[in-house]
Amino acid sequence: MKFTFEKDAMIKEISIAQEIISTKNAGSMLSNVLLIAENNTLTIKATDIKVNFQTQIPVNIDIEGTTTVYCDKFMGILQSLPEGDVEFIQEESPDNEKSITVTIKPVLKKIKFQMKSMSEEKFPEFDSAEKVPYFEIPSKELKEMILHTAFAVSVDETRYFMNGVYFEKKDDSLNLIATDGRRLSFASKNILAGVSDFTPAIVHPKILNIILKHAPVEGNIFMAIVDKMIFFKFGSYSFGSVLIEGQFPNYSRVIPDHQDFVFKVQKDELMGAFKRVALMVDKKSGRIFFDISDGVLKISSQQADLGSSSEEIPCEYSGEPAVIALNYRYIDEPLRGMDCERIAFEFTAEMKAITMRPEPAEDYFDIIMPMQKE
Repeated sequence: MKFTFEKDAMIKEISIAQEIISTKNAGSMLSNVLLIAENNTLTIKATDIKVNFQTQIPVNIDIEGTTTVYCDKFMGILQSLPEGDVEFIQEESPDNEKSITVTIKPVLKKIKFQMKSMSEEKFPEFDSAEKVPYFEIPSKELKEMILHTAFAVSVDETRYFMNGVYFEKKDDSLNLIATDGRRLSFASKNILAGVSDFTPAIVHPKILNIILKHAPVEGNIFMAIVDKMIFFKFGSYSFGSVLIEGQFPNYSRVIPDHQDFVFKVQKDELMGAFKRVALMVDKKSGRIFFDISDGVLKISSQQADLGSSSEEIPCEYSGEPAVIALNYRYIDEPLRGMDCERIAFEFTAEMKAITMRPEPAEDYFDIIMPMQKE
């Protein structure tokens, strides 16, 4: 096996493979990337069993073949090399050797690396994504929906059915919902006109964060939900992920039909105050206080044995004064992804669910349960 490739093109693809691979154990096949060189094309595959990745790049092939290399070490070697073309050579090993020796060297420099690797025969097979019923959706819209929901999944593995984002089709809309039991994030876009119904699915956030990072802003992305898998395709990339099994909570029960009060603030003023007040947030509880009165929102925090912080910002509010304790993170995380000038908070009572949304209302919002004040 022998082929020549352009260094930067290879680095771009191997960096994505690194995001997929979850183990750094050099002795594990799951730490390797699979390289298939044929027809002047190099196919690159990586998996952590739950998430699969495949892409192709053009290369100049002298001898076709297939092998695997330890991903992290391969990436380190590539980054150390000078710019330009690089040769990849699989040396013939004696029949009694289980390992494979590969040589990596730049074409125009006297630099040479050699690595031991494992036979491609042990590399896990992917579920086929060739004949699944893909449908197209706008990439920009999907990325926005992921941005507004993926942060809210539960990390409690005993409640595994909340460890992912819930995908469902309602009429012509795609809904994404995530919850950890104390908050819920919801996003919906009318982008499924003409798309056949599919079974609702709980999707692992790892694949969604990869899509968020690498999918283009313009154009469409192909998606399919089949049996226990979800698939995505765009450009030269193909991704697949095992779905999370279980019954997602009935999220509609959490969303209030009506709330009596609302206060509105400028987003930049809220973010600035949060950044300062956060310096004194208790790390264990994460508790901050919203003290709402006519025209003023006072945000405060207290860190045991260290001190406290408070700041007042203007707000639009007409109602009885109220003090609400909230988890700082539950406000900060959705706030970062909101592309608007004003934020609205709707509530009925100090200990009942609060709705956080852009003002004017758009196609996403967050439901947050208050904390005890002490």
